Amino acid sequence: MNGRFGVHLWETLRWSLAIDAETEAMPVTVVIGGQYGSEGKGKVAHSLGRKQDVAAMVRVGGPNSGHTSYSAGSRHVLQQLPMLALDGGLCLIGPGSYVDPKILLGEIERLGLDARRVCVDYRAMVVTAEDREVERREDLGGRIGSTCSGTGSSVRRRIERISQDVLAVAAPELRPYVGDSVARARRFLDEGKRVIVEGTQGFGLSLLQSPHYPYVTSRDTTAAGAVSEAGLSPLDVDEVVMVLRSFPIRVAGHSGPFDAEEIDWETIAREAELASAPEELTSVTRRTRRVARFESTVVIKALEANRPTRIVLNHLDHVDAACRQGDITPKATEFLTEVAAAIGREIDYVGVGPQPDDLLAVSPQTFKSVK
Repeated sequence: MNGRFGVHLWETLRWSLAIDAETEAMPVTVVIGGQYGSEGKGKVAHSLGRKQDVAAMVRVGGPNSGHTSYSAGSRHVLQQLPMLALDGGLCLIGPGSYVDPKILLGEIERLGLDARRVCVDYRAMVVTAEDREVERREDLGGRIGSTCSGTGSSVRRRIERISQDVLAVAAPELRPYVGDSVARARRFLDEGKRVIVEGTQGFGLSLLQSPHYPYVTSRDTTAAGAVSEAGLSPLDVDEVVMVLRSFPIRVAGHSGPFDAEEIDWETIAREAELASAPEELTSVTRRTRRVARFESTVVIKALEANRPTRIVLNHLDHVDAACRQGDITPKATEFLTEVAAAIGREIDYVGVGPQPDDLLAVSPQTFKSVK
């Protein structure tokens, strides 16, 4: 190869290699849900924050979802702050987030965080009392099972682009915490320090990709959507952790269909030999969650959209109560094998209890029969 063509091809190759060297993935972990929310993302994000050397955690979404974990023996539900708040870490709320000042300030006070540990991006949207009232008047709770937190109305106002007065930078009560969350995250990434993006809700609720529209939330709930709301680049991400649960849930009421048989909590208790029915209440509205058997349809679509590097399946103790002793029992192993065969992907970790340390690695030998 010679002549002008050869020189041109060599220059193109050298430029391509230089670009590749400059665009290696940065240390960003994204935690997202693969079903209809309440998969245990908060517990998983909390566990990752403890086990990895994490510089900061970014919470996206709005106050319409609560994440639950435990710290020092106490149960905590957070609607605005990321789970790193439970360990006093640096908490960032991204520019694509929706902030209810009353809820956020209540969480900050409850956990005793000072302004140095919280940064609300100045471009985040403020959720108002009027937003909540609009959703109640429109009966979103009755029509699609909405939490009526005002997040959807706030999203709508943002799209209307009427005024900057609706952004966090204009909220006097948030002033001590407002800053540039993206710049702070970027400094950490440039130093090679890990940042976790804590996504909210689940793939089956995605406004853009759910197969069950209009029974969805007001945002995209994929890893790509979470990274965008955090103000980061897809090239920053080197790890996507997708969280599932053994029996998917939906919120109470007319909240949309399941792709499998809907059952009740008494059935789960009987089959798993639990001492009592593990009836769950939604974190925000405190209504009893609907529950169904595991089904692969929505999970497969979530796998296609998110391409996770790791999968966590929580609530394995709802399959066999004996898992609460810290073991993956033969009954649970059979269930995991069936799940892996149905979704075409092995499970990497399982949750056997509510604590952030109740996550067990699954041996690849468990899935030796899975093609």
